[in-house]
Amino acid sequence: MHPEAALEPPRVHGGPLCSARLRTEPEDFVVEEQLGFAPSGAGPHALLKVRKRNANTQWVARELARACGCRPMDVGYAGLKDRRSVAVQWFSIPRAARASGDWGGLGGAQFEVLEAHAHARKLPRGALAGNRFLIRARGVAAAESQLEQRLAAIRERGVPNYFGPQRFGRDGANLGRIAQDLRRLKPPERGFVLSAARSLVFNAVLGARVEDGSWEQLRAGDLAILDGRGSHFPVDSPDEALRERCARLEIHPTGPLWGRGVPPCGADVLALEERIAAQHGAACALLAEAGLDQERRSLRLAVRDLGWRREGGDEVVLEFRLTRGAYATAVLRELFAAGDHDESST
Repeated sequence: MHPEAALEPPRVHGGPLCSARLRTEPEDFVVEEQLGFAPSGAGPHALLKVRKRNANTQWVARELARACGCRPMDVGYAGLKDRRSVAVQWFSIPRAARASGDWGGLGGAQFEVLEAHAHARKLPRGALAGNRFLIRARGVAAAESQLEQRLAAIRERGVPNYFGPQRFGRDGANLGRIAQDLRRLKPPERGFVLSAARSLVFNAVLGARVEDGSWEQLRAGDLAILDGRGSHFPVDSPDEALRERCARLEIHPTGPLWGRGVPPCGADVLALEERIAAQHGAACALLAEAGLDQERRSLRLAVRDLGWRREGGDEVVLEFRLTRGAYATAVLRELFAAGDHDESST
């Protein structure tokens, strides 16, 4: 077990410019989900746009179920969002669960319903185009020229698409549970350990490709993925057209979300992934035994609409958009040294 491969993988844009304080207040971290589709306008479900502050997603889902008299399992949401933040996200509830049909005013001190729309189906996990972030970093001592230079590099090249430290539990605690018998754990705990094991292997592969410089380049044997999409295709030999698309951040190389069998890549890429998997044999064995299949995830994260401004002398406000499943910490760690890891994603 090599926890540093998960918790402290290598950076690509140089060391942190300075230290910074994040999430001094929940309003310092604002995230808004982008669905990528419009409510259908009819159907047995209500699609609710909810603003929450300093509350986690599962708690809001339970409160919505309680207020409407339905089962928590009947409440749908696309992704988990940070507790210590202000987050605008979508939930779905069976319309019959609220006899009045009036969703206005539903909520409390920690959340409120902003909009309600009739919709055809329960909102499934992952049903997002992406997330938009507004993040305030305090105590930033870096010069404006340094910040602009680093941000320009991030705009042009993106950042490694690492899983954030929150995937591994506080201080990496879930990594220490990989060798345990999962049958003795409750289903949510089992899910946390499997997630940590998968994220560990992925971060280790990505870290190795950061170190050899191929995290942003297509190699023979790669599986390339379309930016912001789940579909991928094999690359037998990257030609000039593929290289140009990769340079424009339209497509990216991928790494393994480990499971049963052999990764579907080839050549030197497969050799690298199998070598890393051998170094994390317990994690890979656990994932295979759990019946998970091999999947792929982009190695690179394009940071869209990236802007910034300085406020109050030592405060910097960042705005950017990320595809679903990506972590804002992957961007922030290329800028600042900070101990904040309270983040969820999808």
